Amino acid sequence: MRLILLTTLTMIAFAANSVLGRMAIGSGETPLIDPASYSTVRLIAGAVALALIVWFSMGRRGEARQARSGSWVSAFALFVYAAAFSYAYVALDTGVGALILFACVQATMIGWSLKEGDRPSPLEWLGLLTAFGAFVWLVSPGLAAPDPLAAATMAVSGLAWGAYSLRGRGLSDPLKATADNFLRSVVFLLPLGLLVGLAGLPVHATGSGLALAVISGAVTSGIGYALWYQVLRQIGATQGAIVQLTVPVIAAVGGTLLLSEAWTLRLALSSVLILGGVALAIIAKQRRV
Repeated sequence: MRLILLTTLTMIAFAANSVLGRMAIGSGETPLIDPASYSTVRLIAGAVALALIVWFSMGRRGEARQARSGSWVSAFALFVYAAAFSYAYVALDTGVGALILFACVQATMIGWSLKEGDRPSPLEWLGLLTAFGAFVWLVSPGLAAPDPLAAATMAVSGLAWGAYSLRGRGLSDPLKATADNFLRSVVFLLPLGLLVGLAGLPVHATGSGLALAVISGAVTSGIGYALWYQVLRQIGATQGAIVQLTVPVIAAVGGTLLLSEAWTLRLALSSVLILGGVALAIIAKQRRV
């Protein structure tokens, strides 16, 4: 039950990131904040929030000064995911962007798992194909040819997130590792700012846009990613990839509640198939183990 609760909270946090990003970057003709500023505030807020949590939880025992458990490679993957995600959604609609993102996450995590020798059972493959097929069915109606550059940018975001997730497996202290990765990722914001300046890209931010970025960084990203590293220690790469297919369903619920997006019969049926496929794959994995 504890694993189910942690997994559920993590997927809700991931879905909340999508909703917050849509509200801030892709809401109407005039976004609340530009992608570079959103990414910058999001990463800094996550770094500050996690640093405070680590200090309060470990500082009194003298553990906060121990060797860091993050890495520059993971930090760079985190930065690339966040920056590419923000810029891709400027030109992609939500369905196309989600399809590209999660398809690349799936390919990265499952491909690496197969490379390391994991061989899913037929029931696991059935669950995976059911969930992924339903996900494609959910986002594909009315699918238009996406902007090539934006599609490539979102693909990079998905590959980076898959790599970040893979590198987090087996860490002894997910909270400290996530805090360290967020702190390190701030270093990469300087070259991002230089690129924005050299390219003459517009920079603007409203109070609402900044608030959404802070919430995304401090809560749904920082704390959510720490929980994700904890979950990955117990479910593995393949199941981690499958479980993330629930995020679009949860995000659709958030869109209904916060963005007044209507539910459809197709959305309801695909949600059942996605959740059912995930459950089948996880149960089959437990039986195989």
